[in-house]
Amino acid sequence: MSERQGQTGEVAASAEESTSRYGIVRWWQRFSDRHETVAQFIVFFILSNGVTVLQLILMPVLKAIFNGTSLVGISFRFWHMGTVGGKPYYLFDYASGAISNGGGGGLAYFLAVEITLLIAQIINFFLQRNITFKSNSSVWKAAFWYILAYIVITVIAAALQGWYKDPIYGFFQNTLNWGGVGTTVADLVTMIINSAISFWVFFPIFKVIFKQVSDEEKAED
Repeated sequence: MSERQGQTGEVAASAEESTSRYGIVRWWQRFSDRHETVAQFIVFFILSNGVTVLQLILMPVLKAIFNGTSLVGISFRFWHMGTVGGKPYYLFDYASGAISNGGGGGLAYFLAVEITLLIAQIINFFLQRNITFKSNSSVWKAAFWYILAYIVITVIAAALQGWYKDPIYGFFQNTLNWGGVGTTVADLVTMIINSAISFWVFFPIFKVIFKQVSDEEKAED
């Protein structure tokens, strides 16, 4: 037997030994082949929860940073959509003043929320593209549709937040009388709701934009 054949045999034996050690890996590969969408959803769920944890850590940090600036005193109200309960309703409604003092958090709170979401979604984009869906299609096309989806989801989330933000903060701060702790808990609850909205909407979108294409299709692009 030649030296090259011997090396080939050693590599094959090593590969076989490696795969035999990790039965869970072999099982997952078989499961993924048979139930591709279910396997993708499981990975998507795990990664999304990891990104949510990142948001829960990042949000209080950014909020604390911005709360130390004059941005808290700057009201940010955009896109007047009508009147609810005799009060003007805005798509983005962050009245001036600290939330702990009955205000809406001002521009400081808006920036803390949006920057947190932006950082999380950028990380989520690459994780889901490379790990969950193992996409090899154009990253620029995927990024374009991802950004478009992100804008639409941000608008939807902001519209919904106008309904639940004040009741949540009022419940933890005033009803339970938790004060500053209530504000922190309310921050976490609102962030979890935002993350949940993104979670359920983004999976079908990812399924469409993160594709695996053949070399011929890539050449055509």
